Amino acid sequence: MYLARLSLTNFRNFARLDVDVPQGAVLLVGANAQGKTSLLEAVYFLATFSSFHTGSDRQLINFLAAREPLAVARIVADFSRIDSLATARTHHLEVRVIQEANELNHEPRVRKEVFLDGVKTKVGESVGFFNAVLFLPQSLRVIEGSPEERRRYLNLSLSQVIPKYSQCLADYTQALIQRNALLKQLNERAGDPDELSYWDGLLATAGAQIIHARIRSIQELESRASVVHNRLTRSGEVLRLDYEPAFDPLPQPARQFALPLDAPLDRMGIPVEKIQQAFVERLAAMRSEEIARGQTTIGPHRDDIRFLSNGIDLEVYGSRGQARTAMLSMKLAEVTWMKDKTGQWPVLLLDEVLAELDQFRRDDLLSHLADSEQILMTTTDLDLFSTEFVKRATRWQIQSGRLSEVNHGR
Repeated sequence: MYLARLSLTNFRNFARLDVDVPQGAVLLVGANAQGKTSLLEAVYFLATFSSFHTGSDRQLINFLAAREPLAVARIVADFSRIDSLATARTHHLEVRVIQEANELNHEPRVRKEVFLDGVKTKVGESVGFFNAVLFLPQSLRVIEGSPEERRRYLNLSLSQVIPKYSQCLADYTQALIQRNALLKQLNERAGDPDELSYWDGLLATAGAQIIHARIRSIQELESRASVVHNRLTRSGEVLRLDYEPAFDPLPQPARQFALPLDAPLDRMGIPVEKIQQAFVERLAAMRSEEIARGQTTIGPHRDDIRFLSNGIDLEVYGSRGQARTAMLSMKLAEVTWMKDKTGQWPVLLLDEVLAELDQFRRDDLLSHLADSEQILMTTTDLDLFSTEFVKRATRWQIQSGRLSEVNHGR
């Protein structure tokens, strides 16, 4: 898979952009706050329909255009994808972020529209048709930040390659909202606890699918990331991922001490049906406690994942350099993982990826990138790249939201 053409209208600081995108490596060069990262964000939005910068789609609309009662930001792309007959076919994808007046209050309403090959489609059904992997400096929050950051990272990656994963997330979230509302009602006004059984079933059905997908995907990603990480650290560190489900389908026997972090648990063989059944039973067993708290206390909405290097938890004890290398290893692992899952090479998007790496790790990383079909990389300093890499790459100059120069070499 590769992006052939990209058009932006009123997206972030781009009033208008139309550009043909070559295969191979593309270097986006420019000072800070010129639009380099916004261009990567636009490409990633085609894959996930979600912004990595903000929780509000309104902020994606160019600030001048957003002053109008009706404003539309557009991302339009032509991309090549291998079909089931191993034939490369070109597809057309358009995403519109629309701001319009809201009759109920003075706050404007923002919504998304997606058109795939000219046909309007639901957002959830369009996720995964175009694939991309993104690294940016803020990605370190996945390791150093809250469990919510790590769950969001997993969800954005898994939604691209696992059919109906995004729908399961939507179903789970809706059931969770309804169940929490009922728990709060039972806590404040009493009632029949058996009313929870319906929502328990819906929560467990969707939740079991999510847990099952996370178990398999985390182990698959770990096996790939550990190889990359070993190479980037010159065999100095061993990377491992520890999945911590808030509902564990493989509970430890009673009176058994918790295992240390460097002793992994194997949950791969647990079928989704067994996870679902056990989840329902656990929800029923915790019913009194959850009514007292007025909220659902177990389930994938509270999952976490730990990143361990040589047995050390990087969130607690890791240096920034270790966290950056581990996150880079994960992103490069995602590329081959998505290729194995979908048959398509995802577009790799790297924002200032070399800025905090030493020369050895820069060289190792650049050599590793040779496997990718298409890479878009931003930089403020071209001297971070080897002369050979720059000569092979296409170079774009970006200034004030404008692609002002396209050339090759230094």
